[in-house]
Amino acid sequence: MTQIFSSAADAWLRLLAAGGLALAAGTTVAAVGFARSDYYTGANIHPMSQPVPFSHQHHVSGLGIDCRYCHTGVDTGARAGLPPTHTCMTCHSQVWTNAPLLAPVRHSLAENKPLAWRRVARLPDYVYFRHDIHIAKGVGCETCHGRIDEMPLTAKAKAFTMQFCLDCHRDPAPNLRPQDAITTMNWKPDAKTPAASQLAAAYHLRLGEITHCTVCHR
Repeated sequence: MTQIFSSAADAWLRLLAAGGLALAAGTTVAAVGFARSDYYTGANIHPMSQPVPFSHQHHVSGLGIDCRYCHTGVDTGARAGLPPTHTCMTCHSQVWTNAPLLAPVRHSLAENKPLAWRRVARLPDYVYFRHDIHIAKGVGCETCHGRIDEMPLTAKAKAFTMQFCLDCHRDPAPNLRPQDAITTMNWKPDAKTPAASQLAAAYHLRLGEITHCTVCHR
């Protein structure tokens, strides 16, 4: 059969084809890597600015305030909820009453206008998520929000990707804890803690169903 291309042209075509495949593969790997990076997911980056530089480290670790004191909806509704100004003023009408940092809080109370907090952990609109379900099933705050008690300013500790959620839904047992330890930071099971499999059974987790698409997408 007559050769259509010269040996040199054939070599160039093979080189270009190989280069094209390598470029496509490299682009795919780079795209996947970028999609999982902290820059894209917003995890572990510098905390965003807020109207008041609220410190979970001070309030949780220093003062021992339970998460549910401020986030009152966490075990009863879809959202944890942000505290209204009068919750802040329960304490700050007595302490740090004239602190310049708290001027926005006092102004909020005087004007009866809520503080414009910026949401740190935001899920896409197409994701169905409820805090109360996760609390009721034994998932602690730390599992998704990290060591919030060590944060002088609040930052997103975990990348809330689909993979992050699926990893837990496929094998939730390692992330389960007793109800009295839900808000405990750096919690570790002890000799009296039920085994993970026992907790899963006690919480009536339907392990074969919680990975169905309709659980999170409705």
